[in-house]
Amino acid sequence: MHRHTPPTHWLRAFEACARHLSVSRAAEELSLTQSAVSRQLAALEGQLGLRLFQRVRQRLVLTAAAASYAPEVRAALARIDSATQEVLAHRGAGGTLNLVVSPTFGARWLMPRMPRFQARHRLVVVNIRNHTTLPRPLDFAGEGVHAAIYMGAVPRAGVTLHPLVRDVRVPICAPALLAGGGLPAPAALVRHTLLQQTTRPRAWLHWLQAHGVTGVDGLRGPQYQHHAMVAEAAAAGLGVALMPRFLVEPELAAGRLVVPFDLPLDDGEAYSLAYPQEAAGHPVLRAFRDWLLAEVAEVAEASG
Repeated sequence: MHRHTPPTHWLRAFEACARHLSVSRAAEELSLTQSAVSRQLAALEGQLGLRLFQRVRQRLVLTAAAASYAPEVRAALARIDSATQEVLAHRGAGGTLNLVVSPTFGARWLMPRMPRFQARHRLVVVNIRNHTTLPRPLDFAGEGVHAAIYMGAVPRAGVTLHPLVRDVRVPICAPALLAGGGLPAPAALVRHTLLQQTTRPRAWLHWLQAHGVTGVDGLRGPQYQHHAMVAEAAAAGLGVALMPRFLVEPELAAGRLVVPFDLPLDDGEAYSLAYPQEAAGHPVLRAFRDWLLAEVAEVAEASG
């Protein structure tokens, strides 16, 4: 043990006291006597050279040092408990991967391929949560997440990024909109409803500018939040959408959707796999990463 790292039982006593603000309740939770908990707190304060608690009317009050120390200790103990439960559950074989994924990418691209991963790694449990757009970077450790897959991941210190699939968008619509020459050229979009996605509100505007289409208002049209909603609205004949082709391949193959003009928009965005650099050696994460990158390479080779 590093000479500055206190023993775990001291830290558990401190965390319980910080949470309950009571030595007696902490002692009851830890199945210890109050004097034993008090001795562990005193030993921890002695090693740190800091006061962690003050007594006010027979109640514990955190010092400023303890108020900042407690959540860090709590998170570290939770990770130790989680790792211990995992190694006991799997007995050194398999493991668990906690993954955060953009909802549409997860449903449309990842889920159909996951049986292949599970067939190779039958003892691995993959827990998947939806990624939501947050005003702050994802806190992997704080949220108990090993890795994330989402679009527009920004490089930042300590995080490894692997670009997976480019967000190349093409116009799509129901086949009925093409009947009778309904969309002979991009300029005919002026007579059709443009379906907008709230997360990419200027996508149509960029597409029109990229292909020199004038006279069409790229900002008009109803707004939908998720890709799946936009795709279904287009298939229902509500208008023309601008969607990543790879997300609507099943509908294109089935003929529910068509591409009226094969004029893509590639603004450099991509779905990426992100994880903390220190987690790169995690066996389950490494297995998932290698499988995922192999899937991406196979898809690229098949479409290239």
